[in-house]
Amino acid sequence: MDFQFSEGKLPLLVSMPHVGTDIPDDIAATFAPAASVKTDTDWHLVRLYDFLKEMGVSVLSARWSRYVIDLNRPPENTNLYPGQDTTGLCPVDTFGREALYPEGGTPTEAEVQRRLKLYWQPYHTQLRSELARLKAIHGKVALWDAHSIASHVPRFFEGKLPDLNFGTADGASCDTGMTDAIVSVARRHGGYSLAVNGRFKGGHITRHYGKPAGNVHAIQLEMCQSTYMDETAPYAYREDLARDVQPLLKELVQTCANWVGAK
Repeated sequence: MDFQFSEGKLPLLVSMPHVGTDIPDDIAATFAPAASVKTDTDWHLVRLYDFLKEMGVSVLSARWSRYVIDLNRPPENTNLYPGQDTTGLCPVDTFGREALYPEGGTPTEAEVQRRLKLYWQPYHTQLRSELARLKAIHGKVALWDAHSIASHVPRFFEGKLPDLNFGTADGASCDTGMTDAIVSVARRHGGYSLAVNGRFKGGHITRHYGKPAGNVHAIQLEMCQSTYMDETAPYAYREDLARDVQPLLKELVQTCANWVGAK
């Protein structure tokens, strides 16, 4: 399978497009050594969100590394943040600017199109299918796009990123009532810094599938990895940290489900 999927009952789908670590052998053979470290993976998110299935939430998570192809970039490879630096559909370097391919070895356009068909499209076909299924049952549905990132990435932002970064494409991808309900829970908790539509406003998945007028409400949460793991290799999961943030995460997700499920 090109992804992992479990079907839930609530009107909510959680997507994890950057948790994949597998690299097909033919692509691995073209990479430079930096790719094998997979530094920019959204490490351990499936474990951190391990309460989802018990809640009855549908979960879709990636198998393939974002270095193969980035599931949260548009197929046309347009820049989600015009004027700002970002990595593309088939990244050529890491967040730390380490080359992913030897000189002259970056993917051709034909190779990009091949990867789109083989590795990008199956994930999005499943995502669309599950949103349609849940919407048909409940009338409206929420999409929670789950991400994590190192708290310091000078390439993309100065200083330390807030712990919790909510993105709704500046309000275009979901009803403001849903955003307000979710963010109010985080503010009330008070243990973590947060931003709404700051440096991260939501990637392709949030922007493309979030259609409030069509009763599909999408929000992205980009978490600092320092809230639940070590940010240096070997990127160990920190039970002591995770125990603190998991109850908040669960309440945030439940609030999202409750809002979209309200009649």
